[in-house]
Parts: sequence; C-alpha cells; structure tokens
Amino acid sequence: MIGEVTRAAGASGPTTTLIYDDWYPAARASQISGQGMAKAMLLGIPLVLGRKADGHYFAMRDSCPHRGIPLSYGWFDGQQVTCKYHGWGFEPVSGQCREIPSLTSRDKLDPCRIYATAFPCEERDGHVWVYVPQSGRGRLRAEDLVQLPTVPEVPKFSRRFHSAYLTADLPCNIDHGIIGLMDPAHGPFVHQAWWWRSRASIHEKEKHFEPIEGGFRMTAHQPSANSAPYKLLGVYGEPITTTIDFVLPNRRYEVIRCGEKWFASLTTVTPTIENHCRIDVCAAWNVFLNVPFLTPIAKFFGRRFVRQDQVTMIQQAEGLKYNPSLMLIDDADRPAKWYFELKQARLESQTTGEPMRHPMNGPVTLHWRS
Repeated sequence: MIGEVTRAAGASGPTTTLIYDDWYPAARASQISGQGMAKAMLLGIPLVLGRKADGHYFAMRDSCPHRGIPLSYGWFDGQQVTCKYHGWGFEPVSGQCREIPSLTSRDKLDPCRIYATAFPCEERDGHVWVYVPQSGRGRLRAEDLVQLPTVPEVPKFSRRFHSAYLTADLPCNIDHGIIGLMDPAHGPFVHQAWWWRSRASIHEKEKHFEPIEGGFRMTAHQPSANSAPYKLLGVYGEPITTTIDFVLPNRRYEVIRCGEKWFASLTTVTPTIENHCRIDVCAAWNVFLNVPFLTPIAKFFGRRFVRQDQVTMIQQAEGLKYNPSLMLIDDADRPAKWYFELKQARLESQTTGEPMRHPMNGPVTLHWRS
C-alpha cells in the first residue's frame, strides 16, 4: 500500500542507477554524413558513430583496444575505422580488427581475434539508436542480436505526414529528468503562455491509468480544455482523444486522434554523463498538412516549451546539489512512484533472471488539479 506521502529516496542522491540492455538515442542521423564520424556520450560511455558505404550505421566505444586513444581521432573510409596511433583497422559494425600494420610474417597473432567494443545500432525517425548491454556481458552473438527488443519509433497512422525534432540538455540525473517528464502538475506554472495555459486555468482532473508491459498508460481521454493547441483540432469537427504511455527505461509516447487526423510524439530522457541527461522530442502529424510554414511555427513554439522545462531543471539543480530530502505526494506524483517501482522491479529482474514484477495490479483512477 503506497502512503499519501513517499520520500523520493531513489531521486534525492547525487547519482542514480542506470538501466542497461535497452535502446537509447545517441545522436541525430544528420550529424553523420559521408565518411565523417560523430562523437556522443551515452550512459557515461564515449561513442564514435558513423555510416558505412552500404548504409549500415555503427556505434563503437570511442577507444582503441590497443592503447586507448579515441578512435574518433582516426580515419573512416566507408568500410573500416583506422586508429590514428598505430594504424589498427576495425570493421566498425562488429568491431573486429582486420589489420595491424606492425605485424610481420614471424608474428602468430591473428588480428581477427581482436575486437573493439561495438554496439547494435539502428536509425529510426532520424535518430541513431544504440543498444547498450550490461557491462561485463561480453560481445553480443548473432543469436543475441535477433532477440533484442524492437527499436523505438514515433507511432504513425498514415503514409503522408510532417515531422519535427527538438532537443535540450538537462543538468540532472535520469530519475529527475524522467519524473519531470511525467509530472502532470507543473504545466500551469512552468508553461504559462497564451498559447498553452495559465495559472488561472487550473481545475480538477480525473485520469485513468492501466499497466502495460514495462510501463503504464493514461488511457484514451479528452485532452485538457485549458490547452490551446488541443483546441485547434476542434476545427475538424471530430471527437478528440489522447493516450499517453510511459515505457521503461525512458520513453513517453503521446497519441492524439481526431477522426483520421492524428498527432504523435516520442519523448525520451537519456543519461549522457553523470548527473546530466538529454531530452529529445520527435513528433509526427497529418493535421493542417497544407498550412504554409506550419512545421517551422510548430518548432518555434516547441522550442519555447522545451526551453521552459530546461530552465526549470537548471534552477532545480541549484537546490539538488546540496542533496536535500525530497518527497512524492498522491495523486499527482503517483506516476513518479510507479516509475521508481518499475525501475526497481526491472533491475531486480535483470539480477535474478526472474520475470519482471509489475507494481500495478490493475486499472487505477487518479485525481489532481492542474
């Protein structure tokens, strides 16, 4: 039984436990072109990313297994990554070493038995996603790769649509970033604007939730009447519903339907280095397709919206550096409680090998004012 007030012990410390064995967005595909390589940080791991001539993306640990120099200082010819220090060459998707120039005919060392660390890598919605296994698991085999979970992507419901992408860095650990992402009560205070909502628009709401695999769902409901963007869809004369899913380790899906018209988004909060993370928002829609300049206008307001969250997290970080005691209350913070319980259940499942125990026994109705 969850009490009315719960201390957020898992969130109050300066660091947090990370979830491995899952996909995380590492970079935008637009950062990689031709034979260029891009650097990224993911769960504290330095990565070098690129795209082979055959179109396959790759992600390697940015460290040569020989002497540790970052491979990003080397060269990539479309087929092979070559280390700048001693010229060791690697096939980047598998990480297999193909060449060690210093070897002579007298050496018995087979370069092909040496592997740099490489990670499964796929592109979706313009994001390069990287699968990060638990440290110490060793190199993934071919049979492991076919059993990996599906690469996340924005839901889409028609062949024709527009899309947009936004990002911002957050100076907080992944737990604070995620519970901020799912917080339903901050809107009228952090996002006060004529085009969104105001403090005067606060009213009581009732939302229904249900468990789903690895997360929970706010079931289909009519969106908030105090949010101007939702009101715009009323011009289509169809009922408007929105569904919001949270799925471990870091994903929030929102789908808004209005007859055949739809808007969908995938928002992720990804740990980069210790006590820092990055929020990425990918959205797709088929509403107002013929309205000129809609995409740049949507991105303008979207950037302002994300910037408001970013500024708030920067300000919150000033207080968190002193490691204060924190709390979570019912009902507005119940999704945050579920997140911590889901995360703990997943970590326990990964340790014991037992099926993950879901903290929700069935549908739940919550009430709050926002």
